[in-house]
Amino acid sequence: MTPRFLVLAFLLASSTPGRAADPSELLAGRSKDCPGCLLAGAKLKRFDLSEADLAGANLAGAILHRAQLAGANLSRANLTGANLNKADLKRANLAGARLGEAMLFEADLSEADLTRADLAGAMMGSSRLTFAKLGAANIADADLADAQMHGAKLKDADLSRSDLGQATLRRAELQGAHLEAASLLRADLRGADLKGADLRNADLMYADLTGADLSGAALQGARLLLAKLSDAKLDGAGLTGTIMPDGTPHQ
Repeated sequence: MTPRFLVLAFLLASSTPGRAADPSELLAGRSKDCPGCLLAGAKLKRFDLSEADLAGANLAGAILHRAQLAGANLSRANLTGANLNKADLKRANLAGARLGEAMLFEADLSEADLTRADLAGAMMGSSRLTFAKLGAANIADADLADAQMHGAKLKDADLSRSDLGQATLRRAELQGAHLEAASLLRADLRGADLKGADLRNADLMYADLTGADLSGAALQGARLLLAKLSDAKLDGAGLTGTIMPDGTPHQ
C-alpha cells in the first residue's frame, strides 16, 4: 500500500466523523438509538424504543412504564431501580445488564437475553419470561410470584431466597441453579431439568414436579409436603431432613 493511498484513506475517514449520541434526540422522540447515553431518571413512559440501540446506557431510575422495547439492545445497560412495569421487552438483549431492585411487574421478557444479568431484588411479579435466557444471572431475593417462565433457560442462575410462588416453570432448564431457601409454593415444575440444583431449605409445598429431573439435586431441609413427584428422577439427590410429600422427614 503506497503512502499516497494511506493519506487518501485517512482524509476520507476523517471527513465523515462519527456523531456522538445525543440524549436530547431520544428524549424528543426524534431518535431511538443512544448507546452509552446518560439517561438516569429519564421519563420515558410509553416511549416506542423497539429495536433501539441502548447498549451500555445509564438508565438507572428511569421511568419506562409500558415502554415498547421489543428487540432493543440493552446489553450492559444500567437499569438499577428503573420502572419497567408492563414494558414490552420481548426478544430484547439485556445480557450483562444491571437491573437490581428494578420494577418489572407484568413486563413481557419472552425470549429476552438476560444472560449474566443482575436482577437481585427485582420486583417481577406476574412477568413473562417464557423461553428467556437467564443463564448465570443473579436473581437472588427477587419477587417472581406468578411469573410465566415456561422453557426459561436458568442454568447456574442464582435464585436463592426468591419468591417463585405459583410460578410456571414447565420444562425450564435449571441445571445447577441456586434455589436455596427459595419459595416455590404451588410452582409448576413439570418436566423441569433440575439436575444438580441447590434446593436446600426451599419450600416446594404443593409444587408439581411431575416428570422433573432432580438427579443429584441438593434437597436437604426442603419442604415437599403435598408436592407431586410422579415420574420425577431423584437419583443421587440429597434428601436428608427433607419433608416428603406425605409429611414424613426423610432419614
